[in-house]
Amino acid sequence: MASTIERPSRDRRRPRPPARTGRPPAPGRVRARRRLPSAAVALVVTAVLAGCGALTGGPAPGTTSTAGPATTAPATSVPPAVAPAAGAPGTAPGAAASASVSDRLPGLGPRTLAQIPGDTTQVVVVTGRGKDSSRSEAVLHRRTAAGWRAGPAWPAHNALRGWTDDHRMGDLRSPIGVFTLSDAGGRLPDPGTRLPYDESPRFAISGTGFEGEPLEGSFDYVIAIDYNREPGTSPLDRTRPLGADRGGGVWLHVDHDGPTQGCVSLDETHLKKLLRILDPDQHPVIVMGDAASLRR
Repeated sequence: MASTIERPSRDRRRPRPPARTGRPPAPGRVRARRRLPSAAVALVVTAVLAGCGALTGGPAPGTTSTAGPATTAPATSVPPAVAPAAGAPGTAPGAAASASVSDRLPGLGPRTLAQIPGDTTQVVVVTGRGKDSSRSEAVLHRRTAAGWRAGPAWPAHNALRGWTDDHRMGDLRSPIGVFTLSDAGGRLPDPGTRLPYDESPRFAISGTGFEGEPLEGSFDYVIAIDYNREPGTSPLDRTRPLGADRGGGVWLHVDHDGPTQGCVSLDETHLKKLLRILDPDQHPVIVMGDAASLRR
């Protein structure tokens, strides 16, 4: 199963220690990143519109746009996060008062749990309806002194053909695994996230998706999923540490009422809420895949 434990770099104003993997930390940065000259904007947008996992060319007719660049190094080993940590932060803002509390993350098997870093206290679990289904459900879990507290379940879309353990460029499947969430951005201004945020017109998109739905606004807000990308960079960064053939540009982005090319999409209200809750100090990760695969 693809996964990652690489720690994202933090804001330049708050330097992070070196990553536990032994690799030098990625360069930090401030929220306002350097913008490309206008002449280069169209080229970047073209690459982005190629879809999650794609690197070059524009979207094929009838395809959805769900891409942005991406990267992550292969996982080494991480301690399991299956028990509540004493004194851990409390309920996330906006979480339902009646949210359930458990001593372990529900729906996840030992192999999946073992990939979640021990210091992670925010976990977004995206569970697909089936290996070949494009529909899924997202739940934000917060680790508290009492255990893992689950937030409300939010409907989501994933890739047109479902899920895969071996994501490849253009396969129209979302990668299964545990990935850090380190960077955000979008066409619209920062909605109040603690994650580094890149506001840029390069996130604009148009056209229609697999089911004829309009794609406009899909990238108004995005969170980069650290699959085959360099944490600590804009979601638009096109570095692919695992190689171009492994795809990239896997994001959480605004739902356009249809399947994606590899990303996970949420209703705009839910995505903005998630952006405001995620805290780099709590080392947030996303656990994503079909239900059967996550139970391994």
